[in-house]
Amino acid sequence: MKRVLITGAAGFLGSHLCDRFIAEGYQVVGMDNLLTGNLKNIEHLFPLKEFEYYHHDVSKFVHVPGKLDYILHFASPASPIDYLKMPIQTLKVGSLGTHNLLGLAKEKKARILVASTSEVYGDPTIHPQPEEYWGNVNPVGPRGVYDEAKRFMESITMAYHNFHGVETRIIRIFNTYGPRMRLDDGRALPAFMSQALTGQDLTVFGDGSQTRSFCYVSDLVDGIYRLLLSDYHLPVNIGNPSEITLKEFAEEIIALTNSKQKIIYQPLPKDDPKQRKPDITKAKELLGWEPKVDRKEGLKITYEYFKKALNK
Repeated sequence: MKRVLITGAAGFLGSHLCDRFIAEGYQVVGMDNLLTGNLKNIEHLFPLKEFEYYHHDVSKFVHVPGKLDYILHFASPASPIDYLKMPIQTLKVGSLGTHNLLGLAKEKKARILVASTSEVYGDPTIHPQPEEYWGNVNPVGPRGVYDEAKRFMESITMAYHNFHGVETRIIRIFNTYGPRMRLDDGRALPAFMSQALTGQDLTVFGDGSQTRSFCYVSDLVDGIYRLLLSDYHLPVNIGNPSEITLKEFAEEIIALTNSKQKIIYQPLPKDDPKQRKPDITKAKELLGWEPKVDRKEGLKITYEYFKKALNK
């Protein structure tokens, strides 16, 4: 049985990855310091003999006894509300945490996949964003703690690949949604959903013309799984190229939730990207991957999850 370490295991994406790898017949070691994760996301896995859990901060030395075949590094605050509140921890998990896990991969002769982000492209001057685009990032702006942590993550991962021969994979994740997102996450979808469900007006920043592309979580997890098992070591975009303005997205949420709320507008945060859409040519050609879940279908499932979460 292959054994995989998943950091950030109690988070939104990490918990879904734990489910997928257990379903695929892996022994899963979950690791999380619960800074932004929640044990409720993985409590259904604790009775399983295929799952073990370590409460640990990967910014400190990481030791896992026994063999490891794969490591998936998904530990990090990922929403603006989190990384603006915890800038130092965000930088540490992207730099020290990645260094520690690359060292572990080298020691265990394990293949490691690191979770980068579309935020490495910053406020892009090229649209849609291909992997060859180097980005337009403000390193000293408020978002720099997240953007630059991920850019460093990619750099040190490539250094371990080139210098130490570690088997590495790099995924650039675009906006993803689905069950287990936190209601207080701060990103557009949970913010709109929770506002609509609690009778508040929906807050759109700027004039709402900025675009995002939303990928359902099961599609993303499938892309991650395929990339891990592929032979490609350079970054790959995984996301849904179906682009929508945030104003239109808020209107979709109002229609879905059948709420009477209106849209209110607030000033645009500093360095907020105006456009976000992945070029997924590489994912299609190298992995045979493209998203399958339509946004209308995915939003219905997510809405039902948020309704239940609010009523608990």
